[in-house]
Amino acid sequence: MSAPQGGWDRNYEEPTRPYPPVTEPKGAHRSAVDAGKLWAGGFGTAVVAALVALVGILLVRGVLGIHILSPSDAGAYGDATTTTYAFGAFAAAILATGMLHLLLLLMPRPMSFFNWIMLLVIAVGVLIPFTVVAELESQFATAALNFVIGICVMSLLNSVSGIATRAARGPAGGEGIGLP
Repeated sequence: MSAPQGGWDRNYEEPTRPYPPVTEPKGAHRSAVDAGKLWAGGFGTAVVAALVALVGILLVRGVLGIHILSPSDAGAYGDATTTTYAFGAFAAAILATGMLHLLLLLMPRPMSFFNWIMLLVIAVGVLIPFTVVAELESQFATAALNFVIGICVMSLLNSVSGIATRAARGPAGGEGIGLP
């Protein structure tokens, strides 16, 4: 019989202290999207955006006396253009919700992309009124209203996304090895 070479095969014993639990590497968690919560929040955001547009137009036309979106003889509410503007804000919020849903499902760091996209869309909305022929105060009022609507949609959908996503646990939603 020969003697062991390096001692590796001699009565190997497990250490007395337990090993730490097995966990997934950092960043390995996936996000699961609760589509019902996301779209319910998106619908609520769209309603708020439409109401912000309506209140903003009433404020600008009725209180400040700045005639935006329709002629001065149309009154504080304006005309059908006001309703179209409110529906446009509603539709923009629904589109933003759809974009957010796709980003949450497909992108790494989806909220970073969402915020950048929204900030650029807001910038476009603020700049567009200055590309048409109108009184300067009407251009500023429309740009400010577009800004407020955009920030409203962005901030509400940021909140909704936090509630509509949760960390998935393991491959079958909670059956991962060593996860608390």
